[in-house]
Amino acid sequence: MPEITETPITVLERGHILLIGLNRPDKYNAMNLVAIEQLAQAYQRLEDTPHLRVGVVHAHGDHFSAGLDLAEVGPEVATRGPGALSGTTNIDPYGLWAQKVSKPIVMALHGIAFTLSIELALASDIVIAAENVRFRQLEIARGIMAFGGATIRATEQLGWGNAMKFLLTGEEFGADEALRIGLIQEITPVGQDTERAIELAEVIAAQAPLGVYATLANARVSREQGEEAAIEHLRKTLPGILASKDAAEGIQSFLERRDGNFSGE
Repeated sequence: MPEITETPITVLERGHILLIGLNRPDKYNAMNLVAIEQLAQAYQRLEDTPHLRVGVVHAHGDHFSAGLDLAEVGPEVATRGPGALSGTTNIDPYGLWAQKVSKPIVMALHGIAFTLSIELALASDIVIAAENVRFRQLEIARGIMAFGGATIRATEQLGWGNAMKFLLTGEEFGADEALRIGLIQEITPVGQDTERAIELAEVIAAQAPLGVYATLANARVSREQGEEAAIEHLRKTLPGILASKDAAEGIQSFLERRDGNFSGE
């Protein structure tokens, strides 16, 4: 993919996939106010565009992101609170201060992936990391606390002790430890994290969209609201899925021993 330098967040459609790229490599892809807003707009575009089925979040340059550009964003957060991280759209990439995107996000990490990088990963659905990735939740060493979701999600998704170890110490850890605790799902050689994320996104995008979105939604209900709420959600959601054109196509493709050609209807 060509490097684009005009904007802090690049957006590129690739079939049913939306590639969202952090693009301030000279600043270690630190997130300033423009980048925060453009990232939210990219997630909103994914949400609102019917033919886009999966998002891939990646980064241009040698590092994913050093986190916030505190000199610029810090005063805004102090004034508006942590909701300043969500931009002005209806979709919040961190899924805390506004609606969470309803379509899957596959994330690709390499090099430095500090603070907000971890929190964006925790808000994503599948995370791929190159073997040179470096994680650090260093807010505690700056006299503050993480405020992009790590304190909320890490304990549940990664386990209490695993979360407390990096939240309370601010210590750096690498790909092997991230895989062990479940922060990432795969490790790739350096330079291959984005392409692997795209490969997985293409597999997901080839499935029946209504089934993918419903699966993601039901799993989120289970995690956030518990088993009973998820059972009720499943009971209400399943009839529409079974009656869809894609379900009929799935049966036909099975009978004809071919891949399904799904339309999202």
